[in-house]
Amino acid sequence: MEVKVSREAARELEEAAAWYEKEESGLGERLIDAFEHATQLLKEPNPPVTPVTGEAAGMGAKKLILHRFPFTLITIQDQQTITVVAFAHHARKPGYWRKRLTP
Repeated sequence: MEVKVSREAARELEEAAAWYEKEESGLGERLIDAFEHATQLLKEPNPPVTPVTGEAAGMGAKKLILHRFPFTLITIQDQQTITVVAFAHHARKPGYWRKRLTP
């Protein structure tokens, strides 16, 4: 399975990594490493994703929660590709990414 990262999710990762790096040297890089590990997990035959709640679940959105950081990768899958549509912080703007699921 191919994994793609949307432009918006990539920007969210960059912004979060810059913030963490400012807080503590090396922490931003560890966040990027955790994200890259999570995207590798998405390529596995049975990735550790769970459906999101609400209306987005009916659209096929799933989530993969990062370890050690308060972020979740929000994904949508078609037959050949899993796309990371958001790199969402657990405490900020819940559900803001839902509008990214509509075609």
